[in-house]
Amino acid sequence: MVGALAAALDAVPAPAAGPRVLAVDGRSGSGKTGLAAALADALAAPVVHLDDLYPGWDGLAAAVELLRGVLAGLRGGGAVRHPVWDWAADAYRGEVRLPSTGVVVVEGVGAGCAGPVEVLVWLEAAAGVRRRRALARDGEVFAPHWDSWAAQEERLFAAHDVRARADVVLLPGGEDAGPGAGRARWTRAR
Repeated sequence: MVGALAAALDAVPAPAAGPRVLAVDGRSGSGKTGLAAALADALAAPVVHLDDLYPGWDGLAAAVELLRGVLAGLRGGGAVRHPVWDWAADAYRGEVRLPSTGVVVVEGVGAGCAGPVEVLVWLEAAAGVRRRRALARDGEVFAPHWDSWAAQEERLFAAHDVRARADVVLLPGGEDAGPGAGRARWTRAR
């Protein structure tokens, strides 16, 4: 699947300025981070992790607005920096610099909500599988926030139907399947 997504990105005309952007979206625990890491390796691309942009557990909508500015900056063709949220300090600390050319992978809940990208991927997984994965990844720190985060996801995806706009929807390949190991449904002609 990673090779097919890389080929799809390569087939899209480059933007007038800035890097090509491939966004990986889906609900918590659907496998976005793993797929983005595999894509970043294959494409030799940096990754914008929305976990770095969310200003805390109630910050999903705010991170999408911040990402909107990051994407606009990339489209401007200049070097772009974005802040990094320090979850322990409950504040932004540090920043990440993104390239003005090449490819950038964006991953996280809301990655497809902030503006046009060259390729948009939506990942699906059953709610129980997603919860087990998210809690295994983030430990019990996520557990008390799961319901409120899921409610933010509901509001966000009701306002931005990312799945309907995705170029490809990756369906589950099994509970323990690796990134992008499921079936793909391409919505844009390839």
